[in-house]
Amino acid sequence: MVEKTNSRIPQAPSKPMPDLAEFLAQFRVHFSQQRSFDTFCYYLTGLLSDHPNKNSDTIASIIPNTNEQRLNHLTSSMVWDQDDLNTQRVKSMFSLQTEGDPCLIFDDTGFAKQGSSSVGVARQYSGTVGKVANCQVTVNCHYAERNFAFPVATRLYLPEKWCDDAERMSKAGVPAGTQFKTKAEIALDLLDYANQCGVEHSCVTADADYGDNPLFLNGLEEREERYSVAVRANFSVSMSRQGEVIRADEMIEECALRDWNSISWREGSKGWLRAKFVAIRCFRVDGDGSCHQGWLIGQRPGRGQSGERKYFWSNYEAQARLEVMVEYAHRRHFVEQYHEEAKVELGWDQYQGRSWGGFHRHAVSVMMSYSFLVWVELREREKAKVRGRRRQAFSPTSRQAAAAPSRSTSAGG
Repeated sequence: MVEKTNSRIPQAPSKPMPDLAEFLAQFRVHFSQQRSFDTFCYYLTGLLSDHPNKNSDTIASIIPNTNEQRLNHLTSSMVWDQDDLNTQRVKSMFSLQTEGDPCLIFDDTGFAKQGSSSVGVARQYSGTVGKVANCQVTVNCHYAERNFAFPVATRLYLPEKWCDDAERMSKAGVPAGTQFKTKAEIALDLLDYANQCGVEHSCVTADADYGDNPLFLNGLEEREERYSVAVRANFSVSMSRQGEVIRADEMIEECALRDWNSISWREGSKGWLRAKFVAIRCFRVDGDGSCHQGWLIGQRPGRGQSGERKYFWSNYEAQARLEVMVEYAHRRHFVEQYHEEAKVELGWDQYQGRSWGGFHRHAVSVMMSYSFLVWVELREREKAKVRGRRRQAFSPTSRQAAAAPSRSTSAGG
């Protein structure tokens, strides 16, 4: 096929940027031919460009030496294993000099879609738009330290009506044998994947959609994971295994004002983020009546502050510090930031293909692009650091920190 170049106005280099080429060189092994690897590099260059639209057609219009057919081939039938490549990407991030104290965040996000042919599309609730809409939804696992984060993995959620339609599944290229899984079950699968990749972490956090799900919390405990997750006001708790079951907000409301502590957890654009917190050692109660001991944490605005009351549940031990559980619970902003930046800056939501494989290949390409930006930023930080003894990369320190005793069983003082 002869490329039509006479109307093309190149807005990107004919070869990958030197830094991008250096970063991507380690992934050449996943492509049997140099031409295939070059196409992958062109695709990522397009995703990283300032072009407002990021699909095969528009990328081909700004990247010399490629075309729409070649870029579509990358996400459809080209021979390469996106899962193996993603695993290497995740492991490659371990070479970066970071501050440690990591956690894993789980969250989902939606992609508005027209029609009904794209894999996984259905009328379903999307937190992105805040209502039921025609969309796709992915469940995502994100790695986050206090000042550094990157995506680990993503998986498309398939509604039950999709999984009940074998012909539709086959047409969309969904792997044979794929069964319906809830978002919580997918999140646990992604956690298993992260552990298989050797991703060190000291805590798991998630929003209330997962924190209110006994299957997810019990799955974390079965895997001996520490967690600090958001829950809703009607989360069921009890002061004892045989005690009265009440709502989380009712239990927190009984706390005296003297039990609340002012805690700062992160420096934002307008100064440190802080609020009042209290924690109660009690039991969460599942729908089947089973009880699990942990901490119910309440949050409210302090004097002169605004904001709504929030609630969290953590399975940390009795001696855990309240500020540790609070800080982990509030790291969820990292995955929300990724969702926004990956869509706005890297075209995550602009994939126009309809197949399972293509959707996930595009997602892996977006995660690779984002990891490159993180890689560049951390290298620049390293150059600017003041001399001194450097901490080992990804040093897990919070397990020791979280075990430090600090207060009474009431968690208030």
